[in-house]
Amino acid sequence: MVRPFGRVLFAAILCLLVAGMTTSVLGQGKGRGGGVGGGRGSGGGGGIGGPPPDVGVDRGLGNASTRSNGRSDKGLANASAKSNGRSDAGLDRARTASNNLRNADRELRDHPGIANTLHTNANDLRADYQAALALNPDLKFGNFVSATRVAQNLGRRHPNITRTAILNGLASGRSLGQTLQDLGLSDHAANEARKQAEREIKRGKKS
Repeated sequence: MVRPFGRVLFAAILCLLVAGMTTSVLGQGKGRGGGVGGGRGSGGGGGIGGPPPDVGVDRGLGNASTRSNGRSDKGLANASAKSNGRSDAGLDRARTASNNLRNADRELRDHPGIANTLHTNANDLRADYQAALALNPDLKFGNFVSATRVAQNLGRRHPNITRTAILNGLASGRSLGQTLQDLGLSDHAANEARKQAEREIKRGKKS
C-alpha cells in the first residue's frame, strides 16, 4: 500500500508531467499558426487526444531544468535525499505510466477497431486507461483491454466480476485467469472467458 507521503509525491511528479506536456503542446500550437486543431476529437491522428509521441516525464523535467537554470535539478536531488529515494521511485512510476500511455496511443491509432469492440470510442477508452494507470502505472494497455472485455462478457451473469475488480487483481500480481478464479469462476470457465475476450479483441484489431 502506498503511504500518504508516496501518494503526495507521485501526484507532484504527475503535475510536473502535465506541466511539461502542456508547455510542449502550446509551443507546437503557436508554431502552427494559433494551435487550432489537433485537440481532442479534432480528427487528427485518428481522433485520439493526448500529447505528441515525444512528450513524457523526462521531457517535462528537462524543460523545468532549463527554465530554472538547474534549480529544479537541485530540488529533485534534495527531494530524493530527504525521502530516502522515494521521490526516485515516484518518478519511475510516472515515467512507466507515461510510456504505457504512449504505447496505448500508438495501439489505438494502429487498431481503431479495439474501441468499437469495447462499445466505446478511442478518447474515452484512453481516458479510462489513463485513470487506471494512476493507480497501477505498470498496467499494460492489452491487459486493460482484456479486463474490460471480460467484465463486459461476464458482468451480467457474475455481478461481482467488474473491470475494477479485475484490475485490482492484476495490480496485486495475479494473472487474469487467477483473478477470475479468485472472483468465483472455475479454472475452465476462467480460461474460456479469457480466450473468448482474446478472440473478440483480435477480430476488433482487424476491423
